[in-house]
Order: sequence, then C-alpha cells, then structure tokens
Amino acid sequence: MAETLIRNADCILTMDDARRELAGADLLIRDGVLAAVGQDLHSTGAVVEARGCVVTPGLVNTHHHLYQSLTRAVPGGQDALLFGWLKTLYPIWARFGPQEMFVSAQVGLAELALSGCTLSSDHLYLYPNGARLDDTIAAAAEVGLRFHPTRGAMSIGESAGGLPPDALVEAEAAILDDAIRVIDAFHDPSAGSMCRVGLAPCSPFSVSRDLMRDAALLARDKGVMLHTHLAENDEDIAYSLETFGCRPGQYAEELGWTGEDVWHAHCVKLDTQEIDLFSKTGTGVAHCPCSNCRLGSGIAPVRAMRDAGVKIGLGVDGSASNDTGNLAGEARQAMLLQRVAHGADAMSAREALELATRGGADVLGRPDCGRLIPGARADVAIWDVSGIDSAGSWDRAALLLAGPQKVRHLFVEGRQIVADGQITTIDLPRVIETQNRLALALKEKT
Repeated sequence: MAETLIRNADCILTMDDARRELAGADLLIRDGVLAAVGQDLHSTGAVVEARGCVVTPGLVNTHHHLYQSLTRAVPGGQDALLFGWLKTLYPIWARFGPQEMFVSAQVGLAELALSGCTLSSDHLYLYPNGARLDDTIAAAAEVGLRFHPTRGAMSIGESAGGLPPDALVEAEAAILDDAIRVIDAFHDPSAGSMCRVGLAPCSPFSVSRDLMRDAALLARDKGVMLHTHLAENDEDIAYSLETFGCRPGQYAEELGWTGEDVWHAHCVKLDTQEIDLFSKTGTGVAHCPCSNCRLGSGIAPVRAMRDAGVKIGLGVDGSASNDTGNLAGEARQAMLLQRVAHGADAMSAREALELATRGGADVLGRPDCGRLIPGARADVAIWDVSGIDSAGSWDRAALLLAGPQKVRHLFVEGRQIVADGQITTIDLPRVIETQNRLALALKEKT
C-alpha cells in the first residue's frame, strides 16, 4: 500500500463544499487517493515537508491546443484578430506531422504541470501528414498528467466557404470513423481514469450542421463529452447570424449541443438568453482570459455566468494565441478582467482559484478532482510561499494576489510529477531542444 504524507502545510485550501482553509495541516495520500486531510496525521510511507507552503487541489485546464506550442509569437499573427490570425497559422500547421504533435504536447503539458495543473483537456482538430490523436495521448502518458483529449475536426474548407484551407479538412465519414476508433482505444470511464476522450468538431465556421449533429449523437451513444468553440468574438457572432440565421447559443441548442455533457470554449459574446440557456441545461464554459485579451476578443461575462449558475472553468487556450500556458497566471487574469469590467469586488482571489480547481473539474465531469477531500483523487499542488513572491503578504492563502505562479511540488494520482520545481518524468531540457529545432525548421520553410 503506497502512502505519502504531506506534512505541516501553512494552509490547505480544500475547495470542499464549505471551502475550508486548514492551518498547520497535513494531507495523506494512499494508492492514488486522498485518504485524510487534517492535523497530526501519521504515515509509514514517504513524507513531504510543506512548512512554508500553501497546498491546493491540482489546477484543471479546460481548453488547450497543445500543438500550438510550436508556433508562439509568429510574425503576421501577433496583432491579428481571430480569423486573420487563423489564416496566418493554418499553412504552417499544415506542415506538422506526428513528431511535431508529440513533442509540442510534451512541452505544453510540462509547462502546465509547472504551473500547478494536474488535469488538462486538449482540442486537436487538424491531423496533417499522418498525425493522430494518439500522438498527444502518448505525450500525456509520458509526462504523467491526467488527460482529457478531444477528437476535433474540420470539414468545410475554403472552396466550400469555410475558413481553413482545403488541405486541412477531412471527410465527415472519416472523422466519425476515427472518433469511434480513438474512443474505443483510449476512453476510460472508470474511477481515477487518467484518460477520457471527448468529441470536438472545431467550430461552427469549420464543420457542417450534419457533423455537429452526428457528433452529438455519437458522443451520447458512447458516453463521452462534447466540446467546441462558441461565441468567441464579434466576427463569430456575425458569421452565425449571416450563415445560420441565429445566434451561436440557439445554433448549439438546435443541434443537441447543450447539457451536462457539453462544454464550450470562450463564450465571450454570450447574451443574457444564452447564459440562461447554459444555466438551465448544465452546459459548461471554458473561460480563456489571456487568449481573449491577446486576440482582442473581449471580456467574457464570467460574473453574469457565475451569478446565473453556469459551470465555468479556465483554459489557457493554444500557445499561439496566448503565448504561454500558465494556468495560475490564467486564474489571476480572470480575476483582474472581471474587476476591470465590474469593479474591484467583482471577483476575489479565492473565487478565481475556485474556477481553476473544482470549477474546471466540474466542467470536465470530474467531481473526483479539484477538491482536497477524503476519497478524491490525489491531485495536489504545493506552492512555496516563503520566497520573494509572497514576501510581506498578510494572507498567504491569497495566492493569486501575492504568490508564486510555479509549483514547488505536484502530485497526480499520488505520483510526484514535479519535485522542487523540476519535472520528474521526462528529460525536459532535451524535449525543449527538440521543440526549438522543429520550430526552426517550420520557420525556415515559411
């Protein structure tokens, strides 16, 4: 029976139903599960000293495009709106293959882990030159993060009035066939699952109504979740009104894309009726504040969604539209943007951290994650608040106001993934060297 005792934490932010904060407390991990949380716990197993640290649930990332870590800060896309940015990047992404997908996922997941993330989704919607979802799943298994990959897709190219180049779209029958393959091969619905697969047609402007509807039917037949981009910016709304004659929320509802098993990325431009629809149906939202700022998309109505009872988690989005993948930074940005929009009391540091933990876990259908309670999965982030980031802080638990944005230690399913600020599972310097070599090769061909 494998045990680890995390001992003498200055504070444990449990994110339980009462949002308890325990001072001078311990946390006992046994066989990948949290066995106990409280004072004066004992174990015959390994001991991790947490004096001078704040302990939180592992953070949860609800939206990412891991492959984009190979195309950060690309000239021509640095100052563009969403559609122009996509048109700049699509030809570069078309040159990717399996190695690019695998290595970029390793880098993206390692970056997330260092920022305290233990569970991440990924939205991979293009598969050039033999690349498959399998490539990112293999990367996640090596890094050791809990993973929720989604089989994305694009089926309407430029010649048919869509945004992506024809070379990056797939036939819809082939998309559905491969979706069945990856679900059957990799989806694990069991307790403590390290990999659950979802279905994720890219967006209303890159797939047909038929594919959206068929994907929803297939997902429910297979018992997996649904994900897509929705209402990201003004261009997105205009496209929906012109093409479909309705707003994005109505389009989603008509095609079966609302419910407890659905979450949408961005939702910057949802109106009050759409917010009410999402609340009533239990539809989730992945809020991506840094990417929304970078692309000038706007400030999502997070305060209104929270007040209406909409499930909301955070997402770093792709590194080509965020340029980093730090989930702790994303939580701080979410807090700051709501304050900019609605006043200094619009969102507290603790509420923003809740979005990044149990909020994201609930969006992904993982109530066994995002909380530090007995019986939950042992996904734990330990933050050193004895350094300069927190020096002079009167409230060490207010991590997003005055705290580090990289973890000291990180555990996933009880396994230590980060120790003393270093990834333990892969040779990260070697992976970064490979990543930079691949990025240079892409740049030289542009």
